[in-house]
Amino acid sequence: MRMLITAAALSLTASMAMAETTITVQYAYPELFENTQKEILQAFNKAHPDIKVEFRASYKDYEDAAQRVLREGITGNVPDVTFQGLNRVRILADKGIAQPLDGFIASEKDFDAAGYHSGMLQAGAANGKVYGLPFAISLPIVYFNMDLVKKAGVDENSLPTTWDRIIALGAKIEAQGEADGVMTEWAITGNWIWQAMVFANGGSMLNAAETEVAFDGAAGKKAIGTLARLATEAKSPNLSPNEMRAAFAAGKLGVMVTTTARLNVITQQVGGKFALKTGNYPDLQPGLSHLPAGGNVALITAKDKDKQKAAWQFLKFWTGPEGGAIMVKTTGYMAPNNKAADLLKDFYVNNPNQAVALSQLPYLTGWYAFPGDNGLKITDVIKDRLQSVMDGSRAKEAETVLADMANDVHALLPRGN
Repeated sequence: MRMLITAAALSLTASMAMAETTITVQYAYPELFENTQKEILQAFNKAHPDIKVEFRASYKDYEDAAQRVLREGITGNVPDVTFQGLNRVRILADKGIAQPLDGFIASEKDFDAAGYHSGMLQAGAANGKVYGLPFAISLPIVYFNMDLVKKAGVDENSLPTTWDRIIALGAKIEAQGEADGVMTEWAITGNWIWQAMVFANGGSMLNAAETEVAFDGAAGKKAIGTLARLATEAKSPNLSPNEMRAAFAAGKLGVMVTTTARLNVITQQVGGKFALKTGNYPDLQPGLSHLPAGGNVALITAKDKDKQKAAWQFLKFWTGPEGGAIMVKTTGYMAPNNKAADLLKDFYVNNPNQAVALSQLPYLTGWYAFPGDNGLKITDVIKDRLQSVMDGSRAKEAETVLADMANDVHALLPRGN
């Protein structure tokens, strides 16, 4: 009996040694990532039975994610891992909420060989340290309803690659009376598309010292002029992002410029109603143009050492080859991990619409984060000013709107700038 009790005690001790570490995780855009997160979690549970992952209710979007974590950082109620927009790493690092990962990275053997190249690490870096590992990368592309496009006299071998031709095509589709012609999701996450339009023209948001607004120069004037032309020449409707995507999926919009992130969902919504084809973002010029990398990064916010260790295993799995491959197949994003890309060669051959964004990787640059405590306010200011162009109320005075927007942003830069 004593031997049996001793064996039982030993068994209990071993069981306690294998006790689970529980971590809480929160991510944005459940309509894009819910199925993805569940599928990766199933694979993770098999590989790490000693770590229990509990998902909190999802953030609505990246702005909601940043605002909530900033508030929770004051109350001490942050999740152990948070998925944030790539342009929010800076503020969460500055506030001491995101925990640096450099120690974990240094302890890994052959981290580069696992697909974590230097560019991937820089996407999650701030102030000279790495705070997050990118999970999903997106770039803006063009979606074409080929049924409407062909009726307007354009075939798949001559799809427009410039804003001039896209606006002209949109006007032709609109004139047929069956559908609206063209829209761009200009309001997505505040100013991501605005950055794309300025960067594609060779511009930047601020000067190198981050003391002066730079988007009001020639590149910005061309960008806001393009938005004004969409509203006037192409009669682009003033729809919300959700309304725009619904209209496209229903065959009521001919051309849509937005993120690759929506591709999987939109493809499913379109079904067989019409032929869907994607194309490169307009007016890309080698050596001049850049496109901001959209998407999100996984950050560790836990301060408890055991939870940090468990969270590090979570980060590696979600952003590694297996997690990255699942993410790509269930969304329209690209995986920043090189090894995940290797697993997806056949997938891209069989899904050419998703392969389009890969051809734009040479143009990829960072999603700019405005400095200081007013970064989120600056995003709102830009969105509000652009709204006055896209709703037509100030489309004919677009450069004046740009000047007003520049003055507003300058006033919100850190004191002394």
